[in-house]
Amino acid sequence: MKRKITATVFPILLFCVVSFAQNPNSWTHFRGSNMDGHAQVTKAPLHWSDSTNVVWKVPVKGTGWSSPVVFGNQIWLTSATEDGKEFYTFCFDLNSGKLLDEKTIFSCVEPQRIHSTNSYATPTPCIEDDFVYVHYGTFGTACINTNNFDVVWKREDLKCDHMQGPASSPIIYKDKLIVHLEGTEDPYVVALDKFTGETIWKSVRPKEVYDKLEPVYRKSYQTPIVVNVNGRDLLISNSSFMCFAHDINTGEVIWTIEYGYDSTVSQPLFWNGLVFVNSGWIFLDNKPYFTRQYAVDPTGKGNVTETHIKWMYEDEVPQIPTPVIIDGKMYMVHDRGMVTCLDAMTGEVIWKEKLRGNFNSSPVYAGGNIYFINVKGFCSIVKPGDTFQKIAENDIDETVKAVPVFIQDKLLLRTEKNLYLIE
Repeated sequence: MKRKITATVFPILLFCVVSFAQNPNSWTHFRGSNMDGHAQVTKAPLHWSDSTNVVWKVPVKGTGWSSPVVFGNQIWLTSATEDGKEFYTFCFDLNSGKLLDEKTIFSCVEPQRIHSTNSYATPTPCIEDDFVYVHYGTFGTACINTNNFDVVWKREDLKCDHMQGPASSPIIYKDKLIVHLEGTEDPYVVALDKFTGETIWKSVRPKEVYDKLEPVYRKSYQTPIVVNVNGRDLLISNSSFMCFAHDINTGEVIWTIEYGYDSTVSQPLFWNGLVFVNSGWIFLDNKPYFTRQYAVDPTGKGNVTETHIKWMYEDEVPQIPTPVIIDGKMYMVHDRGMVTCLDAMTGEVIWKEKLRGNFNSSPVYAGGNIYFINVKGFCSIVKPGDTFQKIAENDIDETVKAVPVFIQDKLLLRTEKNLYLIE
């Protein structure tokens, strides 16, 4: 079912997504250096298995669903014990897979419980020249010098009752590290000084709205993006119940839309002057849980739910995987495997096709194709376009929830127990 919402048309003066890194040999954040699911490679592997076209394979201690990040010849990864009592960082050499550094960065005597499908190390780190930033939600946030592996700073006082464990990944913006801690009480987003770890600003979700919600409906697990609208950089944060656009320099809330309920995971997107946000779970009219995708004109102020939503789509929209937009088309894979191709400007369906398996990992566009990897490690490679065209299929035969990383025309894949470099 799809329902269109009409909106007033506003003049658009200037939009752009804020770029975080342009080095094609780096992968600095969740879903890539620009967090749009686009790999900066001209070629990408089409055929592999757990033993074919593997440059190297190394075991990774502990459990974690975080994705790798890469800068120069360093790969950084986080993990944790299954019981959440120890939290790890790892640095591997990109060319050889050699372990360069390992730390137990945090520990916890009585960790919060997590959802059975989550891990204690689900947030993806972010990295830049000289520093990597790791985040484990309420269990700790830290900065590590990538030259000498010294810990620069730690924060263990940013508390949150996640209820189902941490999942929001941090992002770097100029001198700031942006971190979301949105749990069952007073959910908030905080900007830290990336050099010292000190708090620059903190924005708590409005109590007049969130105190009325049951605690279970206040939690969210999203990772934000930054877009420039008419010369102002906005942090787009699709929290539970509402999406917030903050002035990223001050934390001021510029606009909001309301969609209801909780557990937003899928990351926002930006394309051609529109912001695309995912609602998280919706519970209405005794329907099974479902999710909505919204296209929003980001030029408004205040509550713009009735004025600035361009379209809304709710038929097999993913709750966990983030869509990818290529040449004006949005490709999204539902958690249960249905792929939908939409016109990003209108929300009209172009095609739908069922893929094998269930999905947590977000699709990535690399070397002219889209890579969809299901939770059992089976990958369907699809060519973007007006019709469904499957190019290849591959099976690593291990659990995969991390986003695949494409670097130097190779594929870096984190599975439940291993890290692979595939060519």
